[in-house]
Amino acid sequence: MSEDDLEIDTDDLKRRMDGAMASLKTEFASLRTGRASASMLEPVMVEAYGQRTPINQVGTINVPEPRMVTVNVWDKSMVNAVEKAIRESGLGINPQMNGTIIMLPIPELNEERRRELGKVAGQYAESARVAIRNVRRDGMDQLKKAKAAGMSEDEEKIWAEEIQDLTNTAIAAVDKALETKQEEIMQV
Repeated sequence: MSEDDLEIDTDDLKRRMDGAMASLKTEFASLRTGRASASMLEPVMVEAYGQRTPINQVGTINVPEPRMVTVNVWDKSMVNAVEKAIRESGLGINPQMNGTIIMLPIPELNEERRRELGKVAGQYAESARVAIRNVRRDGMDQLKKAKAAGMSEDEEKIWAEEIQDLTNTAIAAVDKALETKQEEIMQV
């Protein structure tokens, strides 16, 4: 058994935990907070040219003012398809047409809707925590194999602490991101 077999790839574990965090940030960006953001349209797919296409590939998305998002559709024949996709996206926004520009006024959120969004944000955060814990478990499994291959108990303890530190740091980042998002949602 070589010395390399007794090493734990903490860079890979960290990269995978960072991936869970990046995914969480994308999910948070799609939550509407009453403030206009181009990223809120990222999940919207348009039926274009016989296939489902991300909305940012059929038009330019702008945020001209805090409570307005506009989509400037490049192909005039696609305007109705884009409008339909936004209407059916579940964002709760009523598109207004102005030639090839679709205006999306962002309505104020009521208290009940804010609470619902806070719960959804919490669910997203919990999914990220679970993903991070799964990566930790993989790291601990690697550690068990290395110990069976002849790693000393001292080395095993050092690696276990490093894996736990990575996990704690990643979970703390998720908690901080959730706290920030919930404050943003509750802001009136």
